Amino acid sequence: MNVPTMAEMMAQGKQPEILFWVGAAGSYDDRAKKITRAFVKILHKANVDFAVLGTEESSTGDVAKRAGNEFLFQMQAMMNIEVLNAYEVKTIVTADPHSFNTFKNEYPELGGKYEVYHHTQYIQKLIDEGRLSVNDTVLNGKRVTYHDPCYLGRANGEYESPRTIIRKMGVNLTEMKRHKATALCCGAGGAQMFKDAEKGDKEINVLRTEDALETKPQIIATGCPYCNTMMTDGIKATNNEGTVEVMDIAELIAKSQNL
Repeated sequence: MNVPTMAEMMAQGKQPEILFWVGAAGSYDDRAKKITRAFVKILHKANVDFAVLGTEESSTGDVAKRAGNEFLFQMQAMMNIEVLNAYEVKTIVTADPHSFNTFKNEYPELGGKYEVYHHTQYIQKLIDEGRLSVNDTVLNGKRVTYHDPCYLGRANGEYESPRTIIRKMGVNLTEMKRHKATALCCGAGGAQMFKDAEKGDKEINVLRTEDALETKPQIIATGCPYCNTMMTDGIKATNNEGTVEVMDIAELIAKSQNL
């Protein structure tokens, strides 16, 4: 799979259309790597000139900030901004809503001002511009429900791009009772993924998975690698492996295109 780095692009005197920010999950988590690959296939299909930072990419500092370590966050952010600005990056696309939120809302005051897209927004843009077509026959009629990531939905008000893309695939999209502004967190955000659960009688990801299962879905669609992990664990906990799939929207598009 051809994935050029910014360093390689610069050596050739080229400036890509977008920088694809892979993020920690998309780089290291085996399940999330599949989302990364699916999105790269979509970018190739749409003939998007893109690059990644490769080994120059570091954590955005999001988790440190949510956990209360502002000093570490600013250190990470300044280091990333230095690299991004040196490459004269203008547009960043990421499949991670946490990175999306951090770049969009927290980097500007530190000198990192970029046009930032979540991958669902960018996929919709490609479709609207006629650069990417959606096949509505492969997944036609499948029962799908969509889980809103907190940092895409409530934090940034983006509810429609993911749903617009899902509907174009000819599936039967059924909303959970708690959706859009009232959606329940999967339990991973705000650095919660890296600590033990609070006391209670049920894990929050199991509760959210039960919300999804009420719609009797064949596929639970997500737009975040952390949500994907939490919902997948919820499917295992409720003994629904083999009957319900958890898939990122990029994976759904790639599957509909037979990529």
